Amino acid sequence: QVQLEESGGGLVQAGGSLRLSCAASGRTFSNYAMGWFRQAPGKQRELVAAITSGDSTNYADSVKGRFTISRDNAKNTVNLQMNSLKPEDTGVYSCAAKHPWVTTYHIWGQGTQVTVSS
Repeated sequence: QVQLEESGGGLVQAGGSLRLSCAASGRTFSNYAMGWFRQAPGKQRELVAAITSGDSTNYADSVKGRFTISRDNAKNTVNLQMNSLKPEDTGVYSCAAKHPWVTTYHIWGQGTQVTVSS
């Protein structure tokens, strides 16, 4: 079973950058699809970026061109580089994993707060 722990959140001014990291434990990390979700106050959690075991990526329209998801299977990490941050990017960002036999994300980290000030 994979376990996840996020790091790298914080407070940044609009236009700035942050890099989130998700460290995974478990020998089969490379088999899992990984995603970054965020939840803003009063809003539903949304998928921001995802990467498959084959390194295919997809992004929410709101972050395309600004965020980049990547994974390093040798280090068991998945990263989210966030550039040109906007106040509406504020929220709790969570890393999630999905086994290839499962249709939904079922392993979650505890989340990390990202706050973008205007």
